[in-house]
Amino acid sequence: MLLVDDEESIINMEKKMLERLGYKVTVQMDSVKALEVFQNNPDFDLVVTDFAMPNMPGDKFASKLLEIKPDTPIILCTGFSEKMTPDLAKEIGIKGILLKPIIKKDLAKKIREALDS
Repeated sequence: MLLVDDEESIINMEKKMLERLGYKVTVQMDSVKALEVFQNNPDFDLVVTDFAMPNMPGDKFASKLLEIKPDTPIILCTGFSEKMTPDLAKEIGIKGILLKPIIKKDLAKKIREALDS
């Protein structure tokens, strides 16, 4: 799993949650660098990314990932739900939106939905 967020405290918390759920997590704090990582190894089972990222926002990052590997399940995390609607996310190819603050139970459920779809 590739986890992308530019806030260190958030990414550390999310990584711990994901590892407790049994996932192997690769962390990136920059969407441009995360895109390079994905280009070099597109075999991630899932990508969880923040929406509000410097350099490249999460929706554009997701679009670029899907150009490389169209069946990649992507979950977008956001605190700004008015900028990213479920319909817009679906149109891009994002499998789910998770509103911040992230709760472990909601994260686990959204991951299961993304992987099963």
